[in-house]
Amino acid sequence: MSMITIEELKNLKESEDKIEFKKGERGNISYDGGSKTKPSDRRRCILGYVTALCNEKGGYMVIGMSDNYPHQVVGTNQNLGSIGDLEANIYRDTGIRPKVYELFEKSKRVLVIEVPSRPVGKVFKFEDVSLMRVGEELKAMSDEVYLKILNEQDSDFSKEICRRLSISDLDLKAIEILKEKYSIKQNNPQFRTLSNEQILSDLELLVNGKLTNAALILLGKDEIIKKLLPQASIILEYRSLENQIPFENRLVYIQPFFKLIDTLWNTINLRNGSFPIQDGAYIFNIPYFNEEVIRESLNNAITHRDYRRTSEIVIKQFPQRLDIINAGGFPIGVTLDNLLITPSTPRNRLLADVLQKTGIVERSGQGVDKIFYNMLSEGKSEPDYSKSDFFHVTLKLSAVIKDRAFALFIDSIQKELPKHKKLSVLEIITLNKIKERLPKKNLDLEQVNKLLDKKLIERRGKTNAIFYILSKDYYEFTDEKTKYYNLLEPDDNEVLAKIIQFLDKEDFAKMGDFANLFEGKLSRRQVRARVDKFVNDKMIEQVGSGKSTKYILGENYIKEMEVIYKAIDIVRKTNNKEK
Repeated sequence: MSMITIEELKNLKESEDKIEFKKGERGNISYDGGSKTKPSDRRRCILGYVTALCNEKGGYMVIGMSDNYPHQVVGTNQNLGSIGDLEANIYRDTGIRPKVYELFEKSKRVLVIEVPSRPVGKVFKFEDVSLMRVGEELKAMSDEVYLKILNEQDSDFSKEICRRLSISDLDLKAIEILKEKYSIKQNNPQFRTLSNEQILSDLELLVNGKLTNAALILLGKDEIIKKLLPQASIILEYRSLENQIPFENRLVYIQPFFKLIDTLWNTINLRNGSFPIQDGAYIFNIPYFNEEVIRESLNNAITHRDYRRTSEIVIKQFPQRLDIINAGGFPIGVTLDNLLITPSTPRNRLLADVLQKTGIVERSGQGVDKIFYNMLSEGKSEPDYSKSDFFHVTLKLSAVIKDRAFALFIDSIQKELPKHKKLSVLEIITLNKIKERLPKKNLDLEQVNKLLDKKLIERRGKTNAIFYILSKDYYEFTDEKTKYYNLLEPDDNEVLAKIIQFLDKEDFAKMGDFANLFEGKLSRRQVRARVDKFVNDKMIEQVGSGKSTKYILGENYIKEMEVIYKAIDIVRKTNNKEK
């Protein structure tokens, strides 16, 4: 991690260089405003300054140096021994991911909080106020500035001219691969015969004699990429244990995309294993890491990452898990909730267009669909994007097969359905949610109706207690018919048996107890109707009224049990006489 030096700090100016100096010798700079009641005083804290600096497109908060220019080191005890906690707490409380580190001049300690730039179109707040620095004060952002930020759009970095790049800096092997893939995708063998300049121009990688950043990323020689755009490198780390901090192997790749993507997959695949799956007499293997999933995940990371940020793409490989972390949050308008349904606008559109024209990707945004589709179709967990934030996208891919039967079931369905009716990724996700018994509110009603039409799921219950289960075919396929019948709506005899069993143990119950017994299978209204019927039949008895109403075993049930006990006693006495 590259850190600023004390000598550099001494010569920076607070306003021009986006830096805030605080002495804080005794470590008394408030973290969150503490007990101060005046808003302007509360803001002058670590969280307030971090928020304002982030809104100013990043900067530094420095504790332990004077604010008079040139800045002298005075030393500080601020967060001595707890800088890791400080970094974690800032991220927890603001969503801003800073770098916190210590610098020393002789025995005097300086604490540096390096604040990243806000993402395009995003404003951060402290105590619901969008802050900006105005002189020595932290003030609410003006409406004009606030609206200007909200209306920002990501510019296409890949389309910008890379002024220090020339055609001689491009990798000829990478260009040949591009030619080959384009000619196959476009069914145009003549493309291979065109000059390099013509090809680059046709793909808009060369504009008015100037090469773009996309040309550098896709085709630049290793040493040129390292010199002009070092953050375009990809780091691959391997650990044999998931809770292990130090890596056992670390490789850094700085190559043009058209050579890099195969190299990366081949390296990951060296440690790839597989799960044997038996379908009748036939045994086949499902790999830990599906090639299409890994390639699409890497394509997305390279296409969508923010190359203006100085951090690399990091891949962490474990025996049965793989994480991919890339700089820059989701594109504008994309969130965890709409990841699969919102058309994605790539952060680097020209880069994405070239990959589409060469058949690396089919269309923008489709890669995520393929990742979900393959993972769930193989019986694995959904791809996990939950650790993503405004500054990074983190994708976790589990190799573990959670449900082999589900994988075989999906495979059998897809083989039987005609091409135009095959299951979509959203339908498979919905099937998986129903299998996992997630609440109805988590289901996409449009997908539910499609699955009902295909008779792959069944509706159970009524009104508020409606729920869905996989079709009987699934449970017959998995040889688990009893599970299917256990999921059906209970009839009167089953409901009464469960209520009697509860009252036998608890002596009395309230309506809420009965509702809890059948949660997810019967609505409260349905439970009340059944209970009223059992009261009329005198199988249970209602005691009291209103909120104090209780239920106990009823007269007819007690009589029935007396008859049963007498019959048992007669049989026992008869058996004793015969002996």
